[in-house]
Amino acid sequence: MSNESTISGRLYAVRDSLPQGVTLVAVSKFHPEAQLLEAYSAGQRVFGESHVQELVRKHEQLPSDIQWHFIGHLQTNKVKYIVPFVSMIEAVDSWRLLTEIEKHAARACRVIPVLLELHVAQEQTKYGWSVDELRSMFASGEWRRLGHVSIDGLMAMASFTDDKEQVRREFSTARALFEELKSTYFAEEEHFSRCSWGMSDDYPIAVECGSNMVRIGTRIFGSRGY
Repeated sequence: MSNESTISGRLYAVRDSLPQGVTLVAVSKFHPEAQLLEAYSAGQRVFGESHVQELVRKHEQLPSDIQWHFIGHLQTNKVKYIVPFVSMIEAVDSWRLLTEIEKHAARACRVIPVLLELHVAQEQTKYGWSVDELRSMFASGEWRRLGHVSIDGLMAMASFTDDKEQVRREFSTARALFEELKSTYFAEEEHFSRCSWGMSDDYPIAVECGSNMVRIGTRIFGSRGY
């Protein structure tokens, strides 16, 4: 059996391909706890889930030092179930969701790190803010009142396409907006530092375009378990 035929072997291969300073989020959605434990045993601590019920179950059953990132579309009525323990909510795609996280984080006496999801892909099915919507949201200044949410950066997904130059343009758009927001609103704020784009098929391009957090599932866990 070759090393890369195991979860730990594939995990090490992905890690070795990443530059220093790039965080690997192992996307573990739809994979059973035993597979997550194999990755955990190989030193992985940051895992990404996109379904609330599954995340809650895994949080209850797996080691307490795992950092859970919620990476999917989060419904406002389910925020309360993950706020007590989640390490980051990566795909905040509306002001309504942002304020709902603030409300429940205040009740839990926590400050929740979040990433704002920027819609750069061609597909209309993707969620997220447009560039202009994010600019308007920040210009309004209302976000400064959110004392229990820490806006730590941006998250984006590229179009599902074989056109690498299109993918590169989309990721570059995300990086340019990150730099604009950083210089305008967060120049003195170290926490605004996360650029989360890049998945199994496009993460090398994403890293070239300034990503420092990649969300990789298939390359580590293989096809979904159920």
